[in-house]
Amino acid sequence: MRLFIVALQFLTRLPVRLNRFEPAWLNDCVRHFPLVGVLVGACGAAVLVGAAQLWPAWIAALLALAATVALTGGFHEDGLADTFDALGGVVGRDKALAIMKDSRIGSYGALALGLSLLLRAALLAVLAQRPLVGAVAALLASHALARAAAVGVMVSLPYGGDVEHAKAKPLALAVAPRNFGMALGWCGLLSLALAAMGVPPLRLLAALTAAAVVALLMRDWLRRRLGGYTGDGLGATEQLAEIAVLLAFTASA
Repeated sequence: MRLFIVALQFLTRLPVRLNRFEPAWLNDCVRHFPLVGVLVGACGAAVLVGAAQLWPAWIAALLALAATVALTGGFHEDGLADTFDALGGVVGRDKALAIMKDSRIGSYGALALGLSLLLRAALLAVLAQRPLVGAVAALLASHALARAAAVGVMVSLPYGGDVEHAKAKPLALAVAPRNFGMALGWCGLLSLALAAMGVPPLRLLAALTAAAVVALLMRDWLRRRLGGYTGDGLGATEQLAEIAVLLAFTASA
């Protein structure tokens, strides 16, 4: 529970507090990132289901998306924009890292962020017009699996930035593989719960595969360009995996 609260503090704007804090907890709390994703997805699903009863699907989708962004403070969206600003052009590692630290947003970041928001809103609008159990399942799965994908990248790569100036220094240290194993355990439990809700196994398999493919592609991209992961790269991984899982849930096949 203590590590889950640390994960909530790190990934969301929820006003949760602990009486004390140990830096090692931030490193170990990554095992609960998918569980935080379930919470964020559940909030988005509640807004989507409620709003769909009152307004057209596209309005319900935008409200659900706004709810999840508000809950996380745009944490992952910021990482997506910074990553594409830094890696969208042809620059060296040092220049790319400097661009990531720049608070200003450039054309690559603006395009990536805008397309991400538009695509997620469109996918949620499609889900809002289908049986709502599918919409709930898609939001839970997309947020949980996307955060598990980020943990997978974190465990499989060294830190690629300047460790001494990392915003969350404990996460710039080696993350134990057992934490990724526990994150996958949460995803397994969620998959069982979604299957019990009636989600077809092939749909779940497609969603899991989509998240894994994004994690592998991002791992390769970050390794080649930066020699490892950064916090912004993990945010981009989460966003792209979220989109991939939503695409898997909305595919007509």
